[in-house]
Amino acid sequence: MLSRLKEDIQCVFGRDPAARNTFEVLTTYPGLWAVIIHRLAHWLWLHQLKWIARVISAFARWITGIEIHPGATIGRRFFIDHGMGVVIGETAEVGDDCTLYHGVTLGGTSWDKGKRHPTLGNDVVVGAGAKVLGPITVNDGARIGSNAVVVKEVPAGATVVGIPGHVVTPKSRKKQQQQEYARKIGFDAYGATRDLPDPVANAVHALVDHIQVLDKRVEQLTRVVHDMGGEVPSDELPDIESEDLDPLDIDENTTEVPMPDKPRKLA
Repeated sequence: MLSRLKEDIQCVFGRDPAARNTFEVLTTYPGLWAVIIHRLAHWLWLHQLKWIARVISAFARWITGIEIHPGATIGRRFFIDHGMGVVIGETAEVGDDCTLYHGVTLGGTSWDKGKRHPTLGNDVVVGAGAKVLGPITVNDGARIGSNAVVVKEVPAGATVVGIPGHVVTPKSRKKQQQQEYARKIGFDAYGATRDLPDPVANAVHALVDHIQVLDKRVEQLTRVVHDMGGEVPSDELPDIESEDLDPLDIDENTTEVPMPDKPRKLA
């Protein structure tokens, strides 16, 4: 029991830079006390002293603002930061090294007596206001974004955002090209949070793709006109140079004819 208490205190220092010393943590962190009291209530619950366990759980909610059902299974080094409004249901299971922020609900979606609350693997972080609902599994290392509503299983190491929650995939090479090209022509979706979907940014990036393809096609048409003896304007478009930006693929059936460095009027 004492070793568990030491672990719970130490994990606070590792996850909250505002923590200064052990005395402060013990006297001012409601999340720590909610976990300490829950461990006692859970022990009583397992020994069939369920009414007493519920009373202790209700007392913990009253003094901390955090409601953990005594039947919930909590792993080691569990940290609830801020904590107000956190609700953890009876059949919820939380692995080791997990972190919950305020307003999180690990709730059920049915009135069945069996397993109806989520299972969190190890090293899972659930952001403020998020709702994880139903007998689903959030696998090891997953991250749940603030205010997300998660009702489906989350793969290990994934990040979930939105309502309903969906997995955010890492930026693809194409996305990186779009952003690089957009910066070159004067547009950068700086107002969008990294990795979050933005319909306006998506629309602009689609236009950027279109412009880039058009640039390539105009260049190819100019070469064809030049080869046929036509007049080619001497004005050149500004160059967009970037070592990291690869041109988009053009149809392989398109004919490309070599063109002089500077377009000129043909006789």
